[in-house]
Amino acid sequence: MLVVEQLRKSFPTAQGPLPVLQGVDLCLARGSSLALMGESGSGKSTLLHLLAGLDCADSGSILIDGEPLDGRSESALARWRREGIGLVFQHYNLISSLNVAANLAFQARLAGRHDPQWLDYLTQQLGLMPLLQRYPEQLSGGQQQRVAIGRALAARPALLLADEPTGSLDEASSDEVLALMLQLVGEAGSSVLLVTHSPRLAARLQRRCVLHAGRVQAGPV
Repeated sequence: MLVVEQLRKSFPTAQGPLPVLQGVDLCLARGSSLALMGESGSGKSTLLHLLAGLDCADSGSILIDGEPLDGRSESALARWRREGIGLVFQHYNLISSLNVAANLAFQARLAGRHDPQWLDYLTQQLGLMPLLQRYPEQLSGGQQQRVAIGRALAARPALLLADEPTGSLDEASSDEVLALMLQLVGEAGSSVLLVTHSPRLAARLQRRCVLHAGRVQAGPV
């Protein structure tokens, strides 16, 4: 469902353009999972921002179900972010003024796909039922990340983009949260692209690859 071809992105500096992505090729089948690894500064987060329609590439193409993402209007890109993808970040990005229940429903309501039965199932699986009336500041890091995962999957997005989603958690919590996320991704029918520094976590996904010197290198299947 996702095909990236010869994607290039540079950023301006006082010394001239700094190339970050230098011809990235990537593909992801519907319902599959891919771990993207690479050293800090290799462009992993930049790639996710391009896939999310938050930034524009210098050249190359991103195809979603055969349709180009680049060149879409701002309203079409906003619809893609609202309906086509779910985002899970290392630092949660929950809305502090909303309680857990409202945070969980937020993305699905924006997408016009609020399904109370599916949301109730997510809430139970994520162990959040006793926490629905709490606010983000009243939660542990692991609890906040579970809310972020539930929010991202509530609309059953075609693609889940996860940027170091367990980077703030200890090893045991990371393993537990990732296992739960992958289970729910499968039940939602979503594809997932996970950015991680951890070979241990990457090994849990179907495919692995490494971003190095601005290009993707295939890893062991």
